[in-house]
Amino acid sequence: MLEQALVALAGMGGAAVVQAAGTDAWTGLRQALAQWFGRGDEQCRRAELERLDRTAAELADAQDDGEATAERARVGHDAVWRSRIEELLEGLREDERDEAAEALRGLLRHHVPPGSVTTGAGGIVAQGDIRIHADRGSVAAGVVNGDVNLSGPPAPDPTRG
Repeated sequence: MLEQALVALAGMGGAAVVQAAGTDAWTGLRQALAQWFGRGDEQCRRAELERLDRTAAELADAQDDGEATAERARVGHDAVWRSRIEELLEGLREDERDEAAEALRGLLRHHVPPGSVTTGAGGIVAQGDIRIHADRGSVAAGVVNGDVNLSGPPAPDPTRG
């Protein structure tokens, strides 16, 4: 299972594919992402280019069918590409994974205009640092996967004044 930062990175990649399709950013992102997926294998790179082209065509067709259809297509393709990125990262050794993640971060920085990547409900996308702070016994979280249990501080010892 991938750590949360890599899951978020995969989400940014999926969102970038969907948002760039049909825009001026598409050609550069398409080439860079196919290269990233291909990892030096020319046949794999070409297969990824075909997948990306199918995605762009399906998104364009869905746009012609109305906003509700377009939104369903965007959500679906976002999930597909996020999943494909996660699967690639999961299949790598840790040192390869770190290298691939850094390469993906770099290509997203280079090919996706700032502020253009979004995420679905419950997700967080940040171009820079995020600081989440809680005080006075409250809870603040970007993403919580599991239970949150709060208990008050122990009562003061009456003998200590």
